[in-house]
Formats: sequence, C-alpha cells, structure tokens
Amino acid sequence: MNSNTLILGGGVTGLAAGFASGFPVLEAASFPGGICSSYYLSPNVSERLSIPLASQENYHFEIGGGHWIFGGDASILRMLRSLTSVKQYQRKSSVYFRERNLYVPYPLQNNLRYLPDLRSQALHEMSRTKSDFSTWQEWQIQYFGETLSELFFEPFHQLYTAGLHKSIAPQDAYKSPIDLAQVIQGAFDNNVQPAGYNATFVYPESSLNMLAQQLASRADVKYGQKVVKIDLCDRVIYCENGEIYPYRHIIATLPLNRLLELTGLEVTAPPDPYTSVLVLNLGAVRGSSCPDDHWLYNPDARSGFHRVGFYSNVDRNFLPQSSRISGRLVSIYVERAYQGGVRPNPTEIDIYTKQVIAELQEWGYIEAVEVADPTWIDVAYTWSWPNSHWRSQSLKALEEHDIYPVGRYGRWIFQGIADSLRDGLFVGVSFKEQ
Repeated sequence: MNSNTLILGGGVTGLAAGFASGFPVLEAASFPGGICSSYYLSPNVSERLSIPLASQENYHFEIGGGHWIFGGDASILRMLRSLTSVKQYQRKSSVYFRERNLYVPYPLQNNLRYLPDLRSQALHEMSRTKSDFSTWQEWQIQYFGETLSELFFEPFHQLYTAGLHKSIAPQDAYKSPIDLAQVIQGAFDNNVQPAGYNATFVYPESSLNMLAQQLASRADVKYGQKVVKIDLCDRVIYCENGEIYPYRHIIATLPLNRLLELTGLEVTAPPDPYTSVLVLNLGAVRGSSCPDDHWLYNPDARSGFHRVGFYSNVDRNFLPQSSRISGRLVSIYVERAYQGGVRPNPTEIDIYTKQVIAELQEWGYIEAVEVADPTWIDVAYTWSWPNSHWRSQSLKALEEHDIYPVGRYGRWIFQGIADSLRDGLFVGVSFKEQ
C-alpha cells in the first residue's frame, strides 16, 4: 500500500474521514460501522446476521444499543439523507421509579408536578445560590438539591458511571438541562416544552448498517486489519494478521487509551477513567404493562441496569415482519455499566441475563423471551478526573508523532453520531487538501 495517510477504525468517524479523503481505512472487524452496527437474530438461532432474512422474520438489534442520531446541523442531516432514507422522531422518555411504580417524563427536574410531595422542597433547593464543586456528585447536589439527588440523581449516576461520579469531574451538563423558569413552570403546568439534547432525533429507515455501508462503499476500507502495534521510529503499523503498513500520518479514531498502548507513549498525568457497557438485546412477547416510551432511565432496578430502551417503540421495523402491525412482540435493549477494566465472565453474564428477564417480566414489560443476546462495549463512556491533564498531554504526545486522534473516543469526549460524522468529514478534507 502506498499512502502517506492511513485512517485507523471503520466506525462512523473513520468512514466519514475515508469518504472525504480517499485514504485507506483499516478496520479490525469484517464489517463497517464499529459500535454503530445493526444485526439480526431469529428465535432458536444463535448466529448474528449482518443482513436480514429474506422473510424479514427476525429481530433487528444494534451492537451498542439504541444509537439514535441527534443534534446534527442542517448540512449533516442533508448528507445523511443523501446516503440513506431517514425518519425523524420526537423523543418520548421517562424516569421510571420501580418502588413507586411511577413514570416521570424526562427531564425529571422539568416535571416536578409528578412529585407533589417533594415539589416545594426541590424548588427551594434548586433556587439556592450555588457553591464551588469539583466532582460530579458535588455538582448534582449544587444544581438539583439534596431531595432530587437522593431520589434520582445519586442512585442513577451510581449505576450510569459505575460509581465514578463520586470522584470524576462533572461533564455533559446539557444532558440534564437546568432552566429555573422551565423548572418552575413544569412544577405546576402540563404545557412544558421538550428540553435536552435529544428532543428530536433521526434514524435510517432500514438500519444503521445502511448508513455505514453507504459510507464504506465510497471509501477504501481494509477489513480484518486489527492493529497490534504502531512503531513510531520506523513509522510502521503492524496488524494481527501479519500485514504491515508504512505511514507518514495517521488519523486515529480508536480510543485514546488504546492508542497510547499501541504506540508505547507515556504521559505524566494519571489516565482518565472510562466505563464499559453490557448491552442485553431482547426479543420477547410484549407484556401488558410495557410502556410506549422510547427509553427509560432506571435508578432502582434490582438487576443493576441504568437504562432500558425499546427499539420497536421507535420503529416497528425492529420486529419480525409478521408482528409489525399487531405489535405483539417487543424489541428491547438493556444497559449496565462497569468500570473500565472490569468485565463479567460468561457465567456472570448468563446469571445477569436471567435476572433482567425475570425483572422485566415482573414489571409486566415482557412475557416469553424469544431472543436474548448480550453485547459488550469495552470503551463506552469516557470521563476525566478533576483538573486532569491526561487528555491534553496524550493528544499532544500523539500529534508530535503525526498521529491525530479524532471523534468521540479518539478525543475522549462525549458526542453523538452526527458530530462524529462532522469530525470525520472535517479531518478527511483537511488532510486531503494538504
């Protein structure tokens, strides 16, 4: 291969960079899209399919749970529509309190009328003058008060961050918007405007696979190229299958911590943490109490998951074709977080799967289960310590060796698919022009 620039990772960001630049994309898997990949399963069949059956009698799942595309500007949405047909949706999500059997629309703080016993105290605490804070836990108390923190934010963030919220810096505040005027209105009035980063979202009519495949068809993707070492002195990339690729520049979408391992580079700052997520995909008979929400935030699930989403409440195409009109079945994803480096073994996953199924059956969400398939996302959410310099030092060290991290995981930030696409397009065009 004769190319000055190589792109590592065939997820959304890497595919966009390859599409914009024409540079080769090295992808470890045999398919494009990374964690934004769809797959298909039928009852009594354990093999994942990359394309649906001709009969369409299969459940449609995603590797990393529901990846709904939010926040894209008009130009990115226009590009998406040029690649594949997409539908737009209005978010419907809630916080579900199991012990109260209560659904409160998201965001919780804008719907305090559902909590009349706590409303006055919560309003008083949220209107107080804010003090200094350094950790996520301190931030949530300052902005939401002790009452709502005890009820929801503390137990939910304990699950969502696998306990890291007690020591990591606060981030992604836009996920829980705080507008006191809206909070007060929502405490007494049903006419509350949708708030938050994903009030509307889009999704390809067929699947995320179609988006990834359309991008990949316009890029030079080399599959089965798992990178095991990057030699900075000789400027060579070594792959597990024995392939060797010389380079001058690298556009890297791999997780930042993984890039440091591959290059052998070290920085003085302690590495920032991350969480992994076990996503359990379920296809089942729909229970009598199954909600119509797109997803729920769960602060008190006994099984330890923090979110349950309903693919088929977003679109019936996630169901086997024979059930799409009747809605007799339901397609679900369930998310549970683990601190990075901690991975349950197969026996533990099997026990957890049975616990989740039993709990969702108890809630009346599902009846008989036809398909249960766990997927593992090693680096799912990235965090930082207060006043951390690890990210900036790591980016600088890599860039000094002509390795340019880009995208959600390469730059160790949270962003959605639309922003990842934009990152890839921008860096691809930038390097192509050079």
